[in-house]
Amino acid sequence: MTPLRQRMLEDMSIRNLADNTQLSYLQQVSLYARHFHRSPEELGPEQVRAYQVHLTKTRKLAPGTVSIATAALRFLYSVTLKQNWAPDDIPMPKKPFKLPVVLSPGEVAHFLACVDSLKHRTILTTAYAAGLRVSEATHLKVTDIDSQRMVIRIDQGKGRHDRYVMLSPRLLEALREYWKVVRPKTWLFPGDIPGQPITRFAVESACQKAHRAAGIGKPITPHSLRHAFATHLLEAGTDVAASNCCWDIAA
Repeated sequence: MTPLRQRMLEDMSIRNLADNTQLSYLQQVSLYARHFHRSPEELGPEQVRAYQVHLTKTRKLAPGTVSIATAALRFLYSVTLKQNWAPDDIPMPKKPFKLPVVLSPGEVAHFLACVDSLKHRTILTTAYAAGLRVSEATHLKVTDIDSQRMVIRIDQGKGRHDRYVMLSPRLLEALREYWKVVRPKTWLFPGDIPGQPITRFAVESACQKAHRAAGIGKPITPHSLRHAFATHLLEAGTDVAASNCCWDIAA
């Protein structure tokens, strides 16, 4: 590991950036350095601009992807290298706003019925019924399910915040049926490696397989189930902010 990479890693750790964000930023900076075959310390605003043009015009990457690379370079030069550049020296691309394609309740039910593994079906059902991100669902522990208060504890979700989300009676019933068969110990959805939770890749692969089996034309990902959850609550006239129970543990 180079001294610059080590220093950037320490800077991100000090600021408590999420692990996935740290890995992504390091990867983006590495790709940037490899593109010019030089250390980022030897490069300046003109090289950053040329790299953004390369990502946009040559590689034709989506604005969201270019934004990740831009955020990594902004952190590198403003925090780690402490360059006193103007914000416009590393402009952030504007991302177009697009409404997500949302599944109907019937489509969600049909999709979940096409998931052939009990564990995969239950974790995808949980992601939908509780409105969870896939990383939150994969890291649930058995002790996070509070059937007395009818809530699920989300430990260190996005932004490293703890919160509670609602636990519906139907989801609790599904989780109990799953527990009777699998009998998980620590992780609610254990992975193939002993002592480790199921991986995000495994959940996404199961989702793709069920999507093909369901024959639904709309795109389906674990995250689209989260969108469906929020939309279905709104259509039912529910206060989404109150229902999703974003209660900070410290509050």
